[in-house]
Amino acid sequence: MAVPQNPIWENLLSPVVRLLIDEEGLERYALSIDWEKQSDRFRRADVAIPYYYSNYKFRGMEGGYLNPKVVVSYDPIIQYLLPPNETLVRQALIDAIKVQPRRILDLGCGTGSTTLMLKQAFPQAEVIGLDLSPYMLVRAEHKATSTGLDILWRHGNAEKTAFPNASFDLVTASLLFREIPAAVSQAILQECFRLLVVGGQVLILDGNQRGLRQLEWLNDVIEEPYLREYATLNVDESMSKAGFEALLSHDIWWLHQITSGIKPISKEDVTSQKKVRHYVSKSTDITVDHDLEGLGSPAFGIRA
Repeated sequence: MAVPQNPIWENLLSPVVRLLIDEEGLERYALSIDWEKQSDRFRRADVAIPYYYSNYKFRGMEGGYLNPKVVVSYDPIIQYLLPPNETLVRQALIDAIKVQPRRILDLGCGTGSTTLMLKQAFPQAEVIGLDLSPYMLVRAEHKATSTGLDILWRHGNAEKTAFPNASFDLVTASLLFREIPAAVSQAILQECFRLLVVGGQVLILDGNQRGLRQLEWLNDVIEEPYLREYATLNVDESMSKAGFEALLSHDIWWLHQITSGIKPISKEDVTSQKKVRHYVSKSTDITVDHDLEGLGSPAFGIRA
């Protein structure tokens, strides 16, 4: 897919943003790293880069997230694209978590901004950040190391993560769906459903779809080729189609939205649970009720 030109960003907004960031400092940081050598530690030969990703441009920069220059400039730029404050917007996702996760997967983790906050919120949990760009993972690891956080960074495609079924209690995705085709978003939600345990939660943080539909001109300002496609997507319906229930979407300062879903107990799980739910103890001859904890569900420790 050809990426449309964005004269509004390139001619008007880009010069303004460049005045607000330390370009010289970013250049020094970029030159201090052997990006190919460090990215080789993450790069997996079995990960194929899809067309929509390899053709992507970030704010007019060629190569998208497969360009180390983009990786270095990503954090300084994105802070101005998440008003009123990037940390507050990402914190809203943390506040929406309703389970007590033991294993967390952050899809499309990028430079790890949300991933780090997840680990800080749940220090005892195993947290994994997955991204298609090994260069992004280099930057994410640097940030985690500087803050003393133990996070596993994984090179992979959110559509097919290669993790086993029911591997996680919580799966998140921040600012991902706006950058991919709707069909890919659906595939990722199906993968989220497969990866979650019963009672597990999925959380999607992205642009406010209603606002994007009402303010068509924003699609011309924000240079993302799939933004209009994302705006017309109904995330709730997509989640329901993937099998999620207890769906809830809410606005964050009108410009952003968070959508939550829970993986429900299936008929097969109910049948399995009935088989193990009641048994007679040889020592006390008392009937014991295991409840959902026997299924390994984080919903047993659901947060208020």
